[in-house]
Amino acid sequence: MSMANNDDNIDKLLMSETTKRKAFDMIVKSYSECLYWKIRYIVFSHEDANDVLQNTFLKAWANIDSFKGKSKLLTWLCSIAINEALDFLRKNKAAFNADAVENVSVANKLLADEYFNGDEVQAMLMQAVSNLPDVQRTVFNLRYFDNMKYSEISAILNTSEGALKASYHIAVKKISDYFHLHE
Repeated sequence: MSMANNDDNIDKLLMSETTKRKAFDMIVKSYSECLYWKIRYIVFSHEDANDVLQNTFLKAWANIDSFKGKSKLLTWLCSIAINEALDFLRKNKAAFNADAVENVSVANKLLADEYFNGDEVQAMLMQAVSNLPDVQRTVFNLRYFDNMKYSEISAILNTSEGALKASYHIAVKKISDYFHLHE
């Protein structure tokens, strides 16, 4: 079954109080992995990504009646997930700053993480991405890792495509500069 057909089925099931729970179970089953990776690219840690994913689904369930189908279900869920991930970063900024003081880099954390299956270059990329401001990091992740169109990112982040293109361009430049410094 295609994602569009699945969304149509979910939309129909959401309309009825008796099938709403079944629809939400379908949402969790269909979108957990996709949302996990969007969150993981923002918070980096497997455990943190799982916590944020759980919060995402809690918030989605609490607000399921507000989803009217005006946007794609995935767009609505991505918006919640990204906002939850950014909120997580803001709330835990002190812990991230403590890691920086102790010289515990994102790259070292990822290489020690049993759930990270990348190599040193990928860990360095994530280190460079971690140095970006939240908005640039989010735009870079959605565009680079998820290959999303600017129009889709615009719907998720509720900002103009021009601003997104500028953020992406600046992010790519900063990442390129990071790699040049660490050659």
